[in-house]
Amino acid sequence: MGQRHGSRREGWERVSDGDLLALVCCDLGAIVRGRSVFASELGEQLEHGVGWVPANHALTPLGGLAEPNPFGSTGDLRLLPDPTTHARVPGSDGSAPLELLLCDIVEIDGSAWAGCPRTLLRGTVEMAERELGATIAVSFEHEFQLMLDGPRSLPFSLEGQRRVEPFATRVMDALKEAGAEPERFFAEFAAHQYEIPVAPAPALAAADRAVLLREVVREVARREGMRASFVPLLDPEEAGNGVHIHLSLLDPGGRSLLYDTTREGCLSELGGMFAAGVLEHAAALSALTAPSPVSAGRLQPHHWSAGAACLAAGNREALLRIPPLPSLGRMEPEAEMRLEYRAADAAANPYLALAALLLAGLDGVRRALPAPPVLDRDPGVLDPDEARAFGVGALPASLEDALAALESDDTARRWLPNLMLDAYLSIKRAELEASARLDLGEICRRYAAIY
Repeated sequence: MGQRHGSRREGWERVSDGDLLALVCCDLGAIVRGRSVFASELGEQLEHGVGWVPANHALTPLGGLAEPNPFGSTGDLRLLPDPTTHARVPGSDGSAPLELLLCDIVEIDGSAWAGCPRTLLRGTVEMAERELGATIAVSFEHEFQLMLDGPRSLPFSLEGQRRVEPFATRVMDALKEAGAEPERFFAEFAAHQYEIPVAPAPALAAADRAVLLREVVREVARREGMRASFVPLLDPEEAGNGVHIHLSLLDPGGRSLLYDTTREGCLSELGGMFAAGVLEHAAALSALTAPSPVSAGRLQPHHWSAGAACLAAGNREALLRIPPLPSLGRMEPEAEMRLEYRAADAAANPYLALAALLLAGLDGVRRALPAPPVLDRDPGVLDPDEARAFGVGALPASLEDALAALESDDTARRWLPNLMLDAYLSIKRAELEASARLDLGEICRRYAAIY
């Protein structure tokens, strides 16, 4: 999984002074919010940012403010754009271009704000790379569904892709234009479901790409008269939409420090300790990586998501997977070795999800935890004792259980600054309260309209 991330093509020469440029951030509920300015004002905004309000990070995905709101009604912040995140989707057929910059949320003097998820990830990556002696490369694989009527196509079929042309071609072109480096487009298992993996990149850039991909896919779908939803579970009877996080630790030559042919699964001692940390904190992690009231419905056995909280080789039922290492053609196993975390979804803020995943793994390395056993069979064939040992069905069965696991995990509670943790818990409990009297199908439909 060697990095193929280069410097992002700026493209500023194609920005008209009259275009609106969105300065945005991804909030704790994974909703992209911000303010738009004329492109002619960009120079000033790059230096000073635009005004923002702390209480904006107590907004729930359902629209209202969570109570209690740890920020209150006072205080001011700035959205400070990062010029390296500039993304543009040109207009077509009379539509305006989508032009945006991702921002850090800072205090009015420019210092870091404790509630900014992007700042949290940046600091986590710097610390982890220093302690691990490695560069962290990451890619996010997103699944989504187009909200279409009519019969479904067969899973993974060419017909499924061709039915939605020209959307498929246009979305791949738009993602390429936006700097997201899409690799493939294909029909997935559920009705009108598709997946777009992107190339690996340095950790912060990878999380930026996750934010950009969702907005670009939605933008292109709107232009084609459709709606794209990244909801974790659209239909309780079908497979859901996950976000698989692929992670590798690279040496200066771009080779994976996770690779060791002398060990089980070809996973190095460092990789085994990292994996052990992720599994030890698996329940708490799910509160940050699969954090909607419908997320837990996807993380059940026989859903090909994360039905077993274990490490496995090439097994799509495992929470943590070692993908296969093909040697076909010019592929080099020592460069491709990585871990795949399969319990995330698009209700998760990508900065928080990746920061938590790194901190869980880093805890395993710091404590030199022994490598977990590698499951080499389908979890469905395990006897009851083996199923318990490999964590079949061990992830929290609800968001409420996941939040309780986060609060009871002394290590995981410290992953987020107190201010951010208080706001996050308040938001998630507001979501639970709003969903308490609805059946799962209705909750799925409600969240499909949000994500």
